[in-house]
Amino acid sequence: MRVLGFPGSLRRDSYNRRLLQAAAQLFPKEVVFELWSGIADLPAYNEDLDGAEPPPAVVRLRADISAADALLFATPEYNSSVPGGLKNALDWASRPYATSVLRQKPVAVVGASTGFFGAVWAQAELRQILRACSALVLDRQLPLARASEAFSSDRSLADPELAAALVEIVQELVCLARSSEVSGECERRDRVRAIASEDRGAYVETPSQAVSIGATALG
Repeated sequence: MRVLGFPGSLRRDSYNRRLLQAAAQLFPKEVVFELWSGIADLPAYNEDLDGAEPPPAVVRLRADISAADALLFATPEYNSSVPGGLKNALDWASRPYATSVLRQKPVAVVGASTGFFGAVWAQAELRQILRACSALVLDRQLPLARASEAFSSDRSLADPELAAALVEIVQELVCLARSSEVSGECERRDRVRAIASEDRGAYVETPSQAVSIGATALG
């Protein structure tokens, strides 16, 4: 499984990048976690540029999201909202809408700020944007307030309750990604079996049998 992390701040050592790095230590060993650091390379969304040959940075963004099994966003709060660079990345990723790489993609949102509210407004708006893009969004948040004081020397979260909450979000995101994989595989099996049945009169398992097979594989 591959999870892609998006820090909403462009600053090299931003608190939201640190938050994603803290989350990276919590994923199971079989999960590959990668930070996507190309937001600054994306041009402002322009439909005139979004034709047969989009800008290279856009091609990379869409390809990397498509190849990922899940996404984890960490956003700061700029003027009580989502940073413009992050919103621009989602504008590019969400097109074309019918076949968007964000469609049915499992995602989770966390956030850090130097203030007392932990980017809660930005997190809420980001979840709303992602839902509008037809992503599968965890209904969870992690408001990391006073971020300059929030990390231990090993870059983990200093507050035990916030650390436990981050563990839960990571676990739920992995579970959502795994269940999405099973659902997608069952749908593909059903389509193949339906075609086989029409063409050759082959035996076709019922949907309940297919789901049972997937659930057993999840273990």
